[in-house]
Amino acid sequence: MEEKYELAMKPMTIGNLTLKNRIVMPPIATYQSTEDGKVTGKMLEYYGMRATGSNLAMIITEHSYIDIRGKARKNQLSISSDEDIEGLKRLVDTIHQGGAKAIAQLNHAGSAAPSDVTGERAVAPSSVILPVSPMMGDGTAPEELTVSQIAEIVEQFACAAKRAKAAGYDGVEIHSAHAYLLNQFYSPLTNHREDDYGGDIERRLRIHREIIQSVRSAVGKEFMLSLRLGGCDYAEGGNTIEDSVYASKALADAGVDMLNITGGMCRYTRQGHNEPGYFQDMSSAIKKAVSIPVMLTGGVKTLEDAETLLKNNAADLIGVGREILKNPYWLMEQMEK
Repeated sequence: MEEKYELAMKPMTIGNLTLKNRIVMPPIATYQSTEDGKVTGKMLEYYGMRATGSNLAMIITEHSYIDIRGKARKNQLSISSDEDIEGLKRLVDTIHQGGAKAIAQLNHAGSAAPSDVTGERAVAPSSVILPVSPMMGDGTAPEELTVSQIAEIVEQFACAAKRAKAAGYDGVEIHSAHAYLLNQFYSPLTNHREDDYGGDIERRLRIHREIIQSVRSAVGKEFMLSLRLGGCDYAEGGNTIEDSVYASKALADAGVDMLNITGGMCRYTRQGHNEPGYFQDMSSAIKKAVSIPVMLTGGVKTLEDAETLLKNNAADLIGVGREILKNPYWLMEQMEK
């Protein structure tokens, strides 16, 4: 059976991390945490089933807020305080016991953070209402971040990465996709700044480079660092596939070990597309341009879909979200077919 899915079942090395195969559970928010973002028994059971019941190489846990002002929803998982580490250790141990590697996704929601959740007005690169549907956040104009506030957020990402390492995670992923804060900096649809953090693509990526550098200083060169890039907005005036290639090369040069490719302001869907790997036009172009592993998620329903995408050089790793969400035993069942 492994011969049939030769590429999907082939081991892969990302930085210093070796995976047993190329199938990854991407971050899918379950919002099963306590009100203050702590790990619950329900969450341990959910992740434990998916780690043990399948043969997944890696599980990227759901987006975790690095600061209360960047919290996207009630019951979102927190990595904003040292008090979160104990619960996260239990979560990581559960995933490791099931045989999978565990990666923490670090996020700040920016203007997608509702004030009734955070208790404060949302912050963003510019005072621009998110051009997304359905609405994220309050649907009101956020407060434009000052340069000193940007520096604080850079430091918060580094502190969160340090907590992830202390909790035993195998690596971290910086979230810059799906219309959240770092994606808001990257997209010209939401970044109208006229200082060093806005304007051309080089300046719109400045905060990303600063975060990568800061995280590296906090956790060292050996710790696996991924970045989830909402590379293309698939919208007029937004980032293009060419922009995503430029950004990917810049991020690889800045020191990330892996790029997890998905949508930007279009979020994780693409209008008029539901085929396996519906962002593959972007991921294929990026894979040609960088030497680090590229991951692709979206629309994959069978292991055959994953194998085909790998054979076609659409990516090096395949994320399977909805199918694993519905069925924790998906991969094992697919391997037996």
